[in-house]
Amino acid sequence: MSRVRHAWRPVIGAWLALGLAGCANHAADEAVSQASARFQGVRDNTEVLRHAPKDVIRAGESLARAERLSGYWGASDDVRHYAYLSMRYTDIALAHSLAAANLDQLQRQGLERERLQLALRESKLLSVQRQGQWLEDQLLALTTTDADRGLVLTLGDVLFDTGEADLKPSANRTLLKLVQFLQMNPRRIIRIEGYTDSTGAAEDNLKLSKDRAQAVADMLVDLGVEERRIDVQGYGDQYPVEANATERGRALNRRVEIVISDRAGALGDKRQ
Repeated sequence: MSRVRHAWRPVIGAWLALGLAGCANHAADEAVSQASARFQGVRDNTEVLRHAPKDVIRAGESLARAERLSGYWGASDDVRHYAYLSMRYTDIALAHSLAAANLDQLQRQGLERERLQLALRESKLLSVQRQGQWLEDQLLALTTTDADRGLVLTLGDVLFDTGEADLKPSANRTLLKLVQFLQMNPRRIIRIEGYTDSTGAAEDNLKLSKDRAQAVADMLVDLGVEERRIDVQGYGDQYPVEANATERGRALNRRVEIVISDRAGALGDKRQ
């Protein structure tokens, strides 16, 4: 009886070996099947092929080796190895493709931001240009045109106390418009001319006219206008605009006139 049992041992061992080999082959076939399914997903994906072609090629080569080896007896370990490599290269290809797609998106977003920023700057420039035109219109509404001197902005006597050269706060609004206008027109320059009525000594009137013109110039400089863009002149009781025989006439003669150059910076000749 024992001889019979011993006789069966080689047969049983062979069966076990065949069973284990069958299990190994089944596991290898399963690995190849999984790797093949994963590879199909990247092989037909144009984005992955565009961003990670080398990884797709390596995944395909590893899968082909696994499939070739699957036909050989006892090569299940190598089959699973190359199937694993194929899946890893597939994962790497997908990761590279995703990273490249994210980078493309960031670049597109960056370009879009630049486009929007450019549009915003253009909008701001247009806004500044419109504001500049509005300021120019506002200022021109306050000026008169002198054939010899060009545009003339007149500040009346009410902006100064009687016999004084200090500007009243009521002058600030008009001067601020002038400052903004000059800032937006950097080539323009101005001449500030002071005038008085004929009351009092001519020498005192000349000094007062210069002091008032200088007070306006100082205010403009304080508000940001470059001093080199300003010329100051005092003419005393010369060049009246009305007869000094009436109070109204004298009030109109007590004034400061601001002569504005053309756009190229050309200023009319000084009064002699």
